[in-house]
Amino acid sequence: MKTDALVIINNIDALSKRYTDILSTHSAQSAFYRHNSRMNDDLLWMNEALALAREAGSAGEVPVGAVVVVDGQIIGRGFNQPISRHDPTAHAEVMALRDAAARVDNYRLPGATLYVTLEPCLMCAGAIMHARIARVVFGAADAKTGVAGSVLNLFAENRLNHHAEIIGGVRATECGQLLSSFFAARRHRTALV
Repeated sequence: MKTDALVIINNIDALSKRYTDILSTHSAQSAFYRHNSRMNDDLLWMNEALALAREAGSAGEVPVGAVVVVDGQIIGRGFNQPISRHDPTAHAEVMALRDAAARVDNYRLPGATLYVTLEPCLMCAGAIMHARIARVVFGAADAKTGVAGSVLNLFAENRLNHHAEIIGGVRATECGQLLSSFFAARRHRTALV
């Protein structure tokens, strides 16, 4: 009888350990799939931002594009337009935030993710914070004016009251190449004049 009880206890312990192993494996797999799903979403939405950047470049503007996404839906789109609009604030991020805010009839966009092909500048970072954007995903780093880690990291400044999660380098090569090609063509045109 004692032996039977020990066998049952050992079996229960073995089953419990196996169940724990299965749960931890499942949890790790779930985290992996969630991560991959988010990464795939980031690539998808960055493609949308890249399309807008190309539109900006075709219009003679610096090719930067941005989209605002909530619950798997684009609620705001924008691309650089400071030249055509005669507006120094018409950066892609600001245009996308304006579009999103108008669509949801609220200047606050909590839970939203902003996808932009170039690291945000100081002005855009301020607008992102005021809009309460939850995540910012950018493509190419900006060594001259980027404030999401390149020149400084405004989003990590503890004295500010809003902090967005920052993901950089998504499709960075393609985003950077679009900018490099644009400026190379501009220099070439200038040299011909």
